[in-house]
Amino acid sequence: MAEYRIDELARLAGTTVRNVRVYQDRGLLSPPRREGRVGIYTEAHLARLRLIGQLLKRGYTFANISELVTVWERGGDLNDILGFESAVGDPWSDEIPGYITMSELREMFPGQVNAPNITRSLRLGLIEREGLRFRVPSPRLLNAGAELVAAGMELSTVLDISERLKERVGALAGELVRAVADHILAQHAPQGILQGEEIAETAVLVRRLRPLAQTAVDAMLADAMARSLQEVLGEHFAEVLEHINERKGAADSA
Repeated sequence: MAEYRIDELARLAGTTVRNVRVYQDRGLLSPPRREGRVGIYTEAHLARLRLIGQLLKRGYTFANISELVTVWERGGDLNDILGFESAVGDPWSDEIPGYITMSELREMFPGQVNAPNITRSLRLGLIEREGLRFRVPSPRLLNAGAELVAAGMELSTVLDISERLKERVGALAGELVRAVADHILAQHAPQGILQGEEIAETAVLVRRLRPLAQTAVDAMLADAMARSLQEVLGEHFAEVLEHINERKGAADSA
């Protein structure tokens, strides 16, 4: 399970250190494990923080959220609740984020690191500013972009592709998650809220479904890429043959 200090936890949850402490004081967030004077938070804390943020955005008050948390925790064992929140909040990838400096970015993308491209990369979440360097949530994604640029593509074009992928994959993920969530809640929370043994059972189900969803998407993407590549190559060779036939026809009539 990933572990965080309070500043990193707040950044990942899209909130502030002050808010994290306020949520703890109000009993909405359990205290961290202590290592000396340093508080260590987990993915369960991150999942709870993100849930609190979503509910606040929807207009619910601290009192509303506190009531929900109280009902939830009253109906289940604390270990089951933390296990469920971990199942929801744990990273879907075992990839470890990296860090990169501006000079290293210029080496990876020679001649193409400029203000517009940096701004777009930050907006897309491909890099995150952290002091004098950048945090890279997915080094694999950054390296893939560097490979495309090395193959001759413009970085702006690679960012166009990234933006379209983010939008379409995001929409697909939203539909998939809603469908799975509706099924889980219908089966395990007929009264509208997970309680008792349902919490632990749902955590097990979520952990089982997560790799299945990723496997299905990988398989479908591979199949779609293969078919699309065949179509593109077919169109290209059809154009070449048409051009050859036109040249032959011109030569025969000359």
